[in-house]
Amino acid sequence: MEIKGIGISGGITIGKAYKFQPLEITVEHICCSDGCQQEQQKRCDLAKQTAREQLNALTEELKSQPDKAKIFAAHQEFLEDEEIDEMVHDFVYEEHYCAEWAVESAYDRFISIISKSKNKLIAERAADLQDVKLRLLCILTGKKKADLKHLPENSVIVAKDLLPSDTAEMDRKNVLAIITEEGGATSHSAIIAKSYRIPAVLGAVGAMDGVEDGESVIVDADKGIVITKPEGVLLQEYREKKILSDRETQIAEIWAGKPGCTADGVHISAGLNIGSHKNTDGYENCDYIGLLRTEFIYMDSDHLPTEDEQFSIYKTILENMKGRPVTLRTLDIGGDKTLKYKELPKEANPFLGRRALRLCFDEPEIFRTQLRAAYRASAYGRLQIMFPMVGSMDDWRRAKDFADKVRAELDQEGIPYDKQLKLGVMIEVPAAAIIADMLSLEADFASIGTNDLCQYLCAADRLEASVNEYYQSYSPAFVRVLGHIIKSFTNAGKEVSVCGEMAGDCKASPLLAGLGLRKFSMSPSSLGKVKYALSHYSIPQCEELAQKCCNAATQAQVKEILAQAELEAMA
Repeated sequence: MEIKGIGISGGITIGKAYKFQPLEITVEHICCSDGCQQEQQKRCDLAKQTAREQLNALTEELKSQPDKAKIFAAHQEFLEDEEIDEMVHDFVYEEHYCAEWAVESAYDRFISIISKSKNKLIAERAADLQDVKLRLLCILTGKKKADLKHLPENSVIVAKDLLPSDTAEMDRKNVLAIITEEGGATSHSAIIAKSYRIPAVLGAVGAMDGVEDGESVIVDADKGIVITKPEGVLLQEYREKKILSDRETQIAEIWAGKPGCTADGVHISAGLNIGSHKNTDGYENCDYIGLLRTEFIYMDSDHLPTEDEQFSIYKTILENMKGRPVTLRTLDIGGDKTLKYKELPKEANPFLGRRALRLCFDEPEIFRTQLRAAYRASAYGRLQIMFPMVGSMDDWRRAKDFADKVRAELDQEGIPYDKQLKLGVMIEVPAAAIIADMLSLEADFASIGTNDLCQYLCAADRLEASVNEYYQSYSPAFVRVLGHIIKSFTNAGKEVSVCGEMAGDCKASPLLAGLGLRKFSMSPSSLGKVKYALSHYSIPQCEELAQKCCNAATQAQVKEILAQAELEAMA
């Protein structure tokens, strides 16, 4: 049987299913009599204190693993939430609920609210609340929570969902893969799977019923499928695929530390896309940071980050990069990215609404604060600033005016900054792509956001599965648009890079190089794959390949051309 889901982390593995059944606590709905409320509230307070001590111990234990420690730090924040505390108190004193019922009711109320958020990142934080609730109920009832600390060898974990604490405490050395019925690309299960480089298929509906405990399963995270009870030709086929997949992973790890270079010696600059200063994975292998997604700094906070808070973060990143360039993208909120502490306008189509640079224009103090922090940090490294969602020369010039005013302020205040700091545009709006030749005369550099540019060009929501066939990142139309942008900035003597998903796609690498691209920015896991792929092509071969793709009529033909070229190059 084949079960479909969302492939995370990539890779193929064959192992034994380990069905994980978390502890389920059934809370008795008992009312306490008048005069007993104080006792029940004291039980709640003591449970909270014990949970606090447990979480402090876990955070301290995992301080050398910031990704996991961050999970429990988030749990501490929920544990100390005043609104939840007040609701627990009200259930005890006004409704006469016992401690267990009060905790369950209060947390379930907040879980219901958060899980309905249209923002996937916020909705998936409901798992954190569920985790904290279960911890408190275990303390109150004296029951022990099921965990994944000790697993049989070659385990493929199968679960309805994994709570953040489940993944953080997991017996990593014995886990080959993860399968869950719930969870998405931004869930904690996905984050942990990526950080451990464990193949995972999430959102695999029916996995708990369709997989038997201990049976052999294939997890193909490249395709997002799970195959149960494989045998015969299929099993042998996947054994061979696994050998090839493992070899590719080993090659990627080796090549990640090598310089980017084509077969004929042309240097290719390999950059990183990052969203935080806390994880430095890949820094040692990259030439530059091509995209600092500053919106994640805002989204991880419970308030608008101050100038000093942002300055400190940007400065840390620059110092960690030790003189290598860092491209900071100004606040890109809107569309599928929102802030929990600031209400954005309700729009029928937020992807085409008041987002990114447009929001900054309407909220000038937010924009000014970020620019001041960025300019101040530029004194500590090679920083450049990029504006997202530029759609016209007016947008570009208006954004540049903001930057000019901030520089004048800093000059007047005697605050140092890099006087040579470059300002660039992120080209992700078709209107900007069309006038790339004009933008190249005024902007210092450009970076192409292939994800949004493709969805706007194809008029297909990249997050909507029902129109996935219309989102064509290999269509001849998109290839031609990319060629126009790259050529415009190259002819003007300006740097141009790609920082969207396409930059990390090793099948697209020779095509982009053939269009004239020399700067690729991607996730750490893609660095070695892209470097290895490009080492098999000369620039003339890439240029011939790009010309064939531009002359093709359909996306299918482009993919066929690229696949054939890959076979010949790797032969």
